[in-house]
Amino acid sequence: MLGQLFKKTPVVDEGTRTWIYDSFLWCLENFDADYLIKESKAILPSNEYYPGKCSSGQEMAHTIFTNTLNYAGMSNWPIELVDISNHHVEPMPQLSLSYPLRGKKSQVHYLAPIYSIKIPYQVDQIRQPQDFIAYIVQHLAGIMLAQLNITVPGGKELQPQAVDLIACFMGFGVIFANTAYQFKGGCGSCNIRALNRQSALPEVETVYALALFCVSKGINPTSIKPHMKSHLFKTLIRAYKEINQHLKDSNKNEYKSLQIINETTKSAITV
Repeated sequence: MLGQLFKKTPVVDEGTRTWIYDSFLWCLENFDADYLIKESKAILPSNEYYPGKCSSGQEMAHTIFTNTLNYAGMSNWPIELVDISNHHVEPMPQLSLSYPLRGKKSQVHYLAPIYSIKIPYQVDQIRQPQDFIAYIVQHLAGIMLAQLNITVPGGKELQPQAVDLIACFMGFGVIFANTAYQFKGGCGSCNIRALNRQSALPEVETVYALALFCVSKGINPTSIKPHMKSHLFKTLIRAYKEINQHLKDSNKNEYKSLQIINETTKSAITV
């Protein structure tokens, strides 16, 4: 009885945890595990990752886009950012993909028609840079899904949530966690609702996916603390420790996906 009283409450429920583990493994199988292991980093909302000043909003938007495309490992993909006023809806061109899927050695070729995939934006979006970065990454994840023509874990109804999880897998978990929930109060200049990204994976679940990325990459969460909302960092530490404990419980079948993730990425984490 006393043991149950002092038992720690899991960060997420069992079903959600299993879906996150299974979905991360699915990402490893489909979105270039080798790139995750050798190239991916935790992309932070800092001058280290998004440096410099620009002379105009358009220049800043394209600079952010170019950096984000590079961090996602998709610089070789025919994708461009276009002002929404000049954007015309077109069918997405079909591409021929071969592994590696991402990175400098990726090979992406047109099948038909021959024009770039366009991501529309409004210049006002740069007023909330993290939301803008997340907006771009959501598009990039959606493009990969469409080109690979694969079904996400749990079926099509969970595709929006899977897109957010793919973003965490690609290294953008800090930015996605920070923008998963926006306070609706305060002054209008602090937060412009129309510019907020449309999140599908809730805040705590996004933090859990970020923690799984940290475990997989051997990243100490304290290194990203200055770049996260304070209440989210507390949740991150709890999730990080919980995932590592699950790795120790190697005899439990429910953690099979996590074991495969750990074996694939060859993580060696000490809590």
